[in-house]
Amino acid sequence: MYSRERGQRMHSEHESVEHGSAKPGLRYSVSDWDTSNKQISDTAEHRRHMSHMTRQEGRALRNETTSKTNWDKSDSSRRLSDRIWDISRWRETLESCIQEVEKEMDALTLGKEETERALTATAVPLEVTVECLILREGRRGNELVSDPVEAQLKKEVEMIDGAQRMLQQRIDKAFEQLHLLFLLQVSRQQLTHDLQNKIEAQDIDLSCLSITVTSPKISLKPNPLRIPIGSTTPQQWEQFSQYNVARAQEEMQASLQLREDMSVTRVQLQNELDAQRIATVFAIRKRTHHLEQARDEAQWQMKISQDEISDMERDIRSLEDDLQAKMAPLKLVHTRLENRTKRPGVDLCRDEVQYGLVDEANQLEATILALKQKLAQAQYALQALQLHQAHMGEDLSRKKDALSLEQRSLETRGRLASAAFTDVSSGAVVPLTNSSGRHNLELA
Repeated sequence: MYSRERGQRMHSEHESVEHGSAKPGLRYSVSDWDTSNKQISDTAEHRRHMSHMTRQEGRALRNETTSKTNWDKSDSSRRLSDRIWDISRWRETLESCIQEVEKEMDALTLGKEETERALTATAVPLEVTVECLILREGRRGNELVSDPVEAQLKKEVEMIDGAQRMLQQRIDKAFEQLHLLFLLQVSRQQLTHDLQNKIEAQDIDLSCLSITVTSPKISLKPNPLRIPIGSTTPQQWEQFSQYNVARAQEEMQASLQLREDMSVTRVQLQNELDAQRIATVFAIRKRTHHLEQARDEAQWQMKISQDEISDMERDIRSLEDDLQAKMAPLKLVHTRLENRTKRPGVDLCRDEVQYGLVDEANQLEATILALKQKLAQAQYALQALQLHQAHMGEDLSRKKDALSLEQRSLETRGRLASAAFTDVSSGAVVPLTNSSGRHNLELA
């Protein structure tokens, strides 16, 4: 206790001496001097120890912070690389989706135009079929029959009319669902906006990845740790792109379904109309063949009838000649019988000559009567032949007219070869409106 107080006193006196405040003539003992030296040495050693510890801790801190800084910088660079890869992946996905949306928009537009052209293409077949029906109305007499050709033509008109209604319904549906095209455009805009943002974000991250501690453009920024307004989480960021892609895919699926409906309708109607067109042509050719057979038969019948008429006319002339030839023998026998009535007396005898002349007269009169009856029959038969020949001539004329109409129908249907159902050479299409201007044909 004493030595500590003494040491404190000597220390204070020493400080007073250092500050020039010690009184002159104050003296310290040797023990105080030794104690003071030892205390200075101990303090110096302590200060060196503390400095050494501080230096060691500083070196450790420098090494630790350097490693931590390098690690954090490397980790940040890795995170930036991973982020850039994620953005690149979504960028490729969005670019691919945008291309698919644009292709689907073009395909939907093309599908509508093809359906409109298909509707336009039905005008020529309908016009041709109606023209064939009108042509066949020109048949006369018993040739104006309700044959399979008429049934097939009317069926074809009904099918074309039904095809027009169906195509018009598809066009009307496409017109009503034009929002699909609008939705596809909206989806494309969303995808494009998302893609532009990702491109810009990728550029920023690439720029951040490229700068280093030696880059000239780095500097301290005010409040760099702030959270910008509108920031999102990685889950929200990915969900946003997923939603845009899913929405675009949903709209493309709806567009694809509409295109498939239009395509199936066009193909189905084309196949049905092609099959009906073939059936109609087959019926016309078959009817034409039957008419040619009937015409040839009528011409042959008229020829043999004309030959019969000629033979009958010759026979009638022969009967008339024979009848005229029998008049002279009849006059002769009449004259002989009349002259023998002038015999006198008993010479007016009914002898064999008288009976012979009477038999001859009766025979001649019977022959003349038979000839007259046969002549009348022949004249009646000739008149019937001539009347029927005239009737057959009229019938042949009607058959030729009907055959000509069938041939004209075939020629008219030749126009269909240059008017394919789904390939219209002209660029004109039916305007996409919700009105259905169809041809209405009343079928009996």
